Amino acid sequence: MTTVTAETFVQAPLKFAYRAFTNATSLREWLCDVATVAPHPHGRMYLWWAGDFYSSGHYLELEQNKCVKFRWYSSIDPAPTEVTVTFVEKDGGVKVRMDHDVPDDKSWSKLAEGFRENWEDSLRNLKSVLETGIDLRIAERPMLGIVPGDFTEKQAKHLGIPVREGMRLDDTVDGMGAKRAGLERDDVLVSMAGKPITNDFTSLQVAIAGKKGGDVIEVEYYRGAEKKKISMELTRRPMADVPFNPVELAKQSRALMEPALAEIEKCFEGFSDAQAMKRPEPNEWSALEVVAHLILNERFNINFLSSLIDGYEPVADGFGGNISESVAATVKANPSIKLMMDALRRSVDEILLYTEMIPADFVANKGSYYRFGSGLLQPGFHLNAHTDQLRKALEAAK
Repeated sequence: MTTVTAETFVQAPLKFAYRAFTNATSLREWLCDVATVAPHPHGRMYLWWAGDFYSSGHYLELEQNKCVKFRWYSSIDPAPTEVTVTFVEKDGGVKVRMDHDVPDDKSWSKLAEGFRENWEDSLRNLKSVLETGIDLRIAERPMLGIVPGDFTEKQAKHLGIPVREGMRLDDTVDGMGAKRAGLERDDVLVSMAGKPITNDFTSLQVAIAGKKGGDVIEVEYYRGAEKKKISMELTRRPMADVPFNPVELAKQSRALMEPALAEIEKCFEGFSDAQAMKRPEPNEWSALEVVAHLILNERFNINFLSSLIDGYEPVADGFGGNISESVAATVKANPSIKLMMDALRRSVDEILLYTEMIPADFVANKGSYYRFGSGLLQPGFHLNAHTDQLRKALEAAK
């Protein structure tokens, strides 16, 4: 038997280092893209990465805050192997050591070296997540500068797109690669860096895996019935400076949200409630339905924060779409411009007040806290993304 070893020292509480191997949300924040675990002997341990690599195993032994041993059997391994993780408190932090036992056979030598490289790289990310909250897989991944949207069969027909698989753009971001390359709202991406783009958001992650900011890639997309090809420079990713003080986080977020809310309110000046409820086309949102979508997004943020604090983040097979009945119900419950804007402001107030009351123990869980906080410090990214859509709906209703 050959033992492959990797280790790191983490300046973080012992309980969070142990949790990083026994909690599904924590595992997703540093190691994989999807996880489901039951941390007890014979309990499941299923890990999946974008690109369809996975390991299906189970826990063998657990000693809280001291040791975790599990069975590892990935989609490319010829047989299952075992991994032992030990935790030792030292100098105010934790020494995390991984010992991966593999057969002492030449056929395993290449796999063994791959295990070593991957565990060392993963532990580097574990250290970053537990100490700073920053997931290096995201920090080192380039940005596209796009706002992905739904791509339904109705939308494809309405836009004249001859394919049903692809990623429709709701908008592009000023100063980033997509806009500089000429991509626009309702363009449908079908290929990037030679890899297909589908309705599944993870196809974007797979396409730019290994790419860095400054790299130039080829993009194929449809604009109406015409298929186009362009070169796009990937943008270097700025990481949010998230304050590890919930009150300050809420304050900074409000400073970003208020101008966006004011801009939305300004759009409705001079328009009646009837015009705000009128759809430009039968399959397009009215202005008030756009606001309803923004309200539902803030409700999602509330549920997302609760799941992170609770430690049981729900994971689904993608992001899903906008359920038209849910959007319509929000408008029906608030059937005027004033009521809808009041509801939007209340939903924003609720998530910000909730943020102020985040418990101290969750702040110390830096990976989850940073993930939530970095999203909160980009609220204009979503609020402002639909402003043009709102204006166009109102203009069409005149």
